[in-house]
Amino acid sequence: MKNFFFLIFGLSIFALLGACSNSSSSENSDEVDSTVLSGINVDDGICTNCDSFTPSNPIVLNNGGKGSVTTYGSVTTKETSLGGACNYGQTNIRYYAAIHVNVSSGDNKGPWQGGLACGSCARVKAKTPTGYKTTVVRITDKCPDESCGIDLGGAPAYDIMGNLVGRYEGEWEFISCEGIASVYGDSTSIWVKEGASKYWSIIHVRNPPDGVRQIKMIRMENFKETVLQMDKGAENFWSVPAEILQDEGEYELEVEYRLGTKNTWRIKPELLTKEESTLYLYDYGK
Repeated sequence: MKNFFFLIFGLSIFALLGACSNSSSSENSDEVDSTVLSGINVDDGICTNCDSFTPSNPIVLNNGGKGSVTTYGSVTTKETSLGGACNYGQTNIRYYAAIHVNVSSGDNKGPWQGGLACGSCARVKAKTPTGYKTTVVRITDKCPDESCGIDLGGAPAYDIMGNLVGRYEGEWEFISCEGIASVYGDSTSIWVKEGASKYWSIIHVRNPPDGVRQIKMIRMENFKETVLQMDKGAENFWSVPAEILQDEGEYELEVEYRLGTKNTWRIKPELLTKEESTLYLYDYGK
């Protein structure tokens, strides 16, 4: 009877140890499988025929997009931006790009939005034969072509493509321009378009620290605020009402950027009636 008791007790202990061992093995097995699966799912950006990405509609994401990365600049001479559809004129900006207007043909659902994307900076990442490569650009132009995503100037294109120019697969994320010297051609300023007078004037921001979201003018005597509207005729310009242009009072011109940061110029409106004038923030900043 005593032997039978010890036999039952021994078998119970053995079964318990076996269950613990199986549970531990199962847990370890799950950990290994998870690691292996994680390794399989990691995208290292290595590709073949990288310059021949199949044209497709770009995808708009919360803070950027993905799709085709192309170039309209020379990767050998690497010219500076001519200002493009953002109407900046000749610039000293070497790292620039055009952003897509449409998602599908003619729908105007891309980030361009009549020039609202102008001045924004984007970190671009694309697949290459050696893995992902990145660059940072300022938006100075629009790309209305079919299947366009982001179209790089020569210098940033070379960073990603080298001399193998083509259509690459990539993505882009809008970021602050601050501290990135290659996307600046000059100091931040307000520029007044040609033809300005005390009856009509449109303005825009050049070399901003981020994409412009709103411009408003505040009359200092009574703190009356006027939000400027984007001009319907010229892209990337904001209209100044005639009643402000003819006012002799002092104003604050406040520019709000994409992430909520602001720059403020303290001026008299007559300065906005002088065509092709440049009002640098370092001269008129509050």
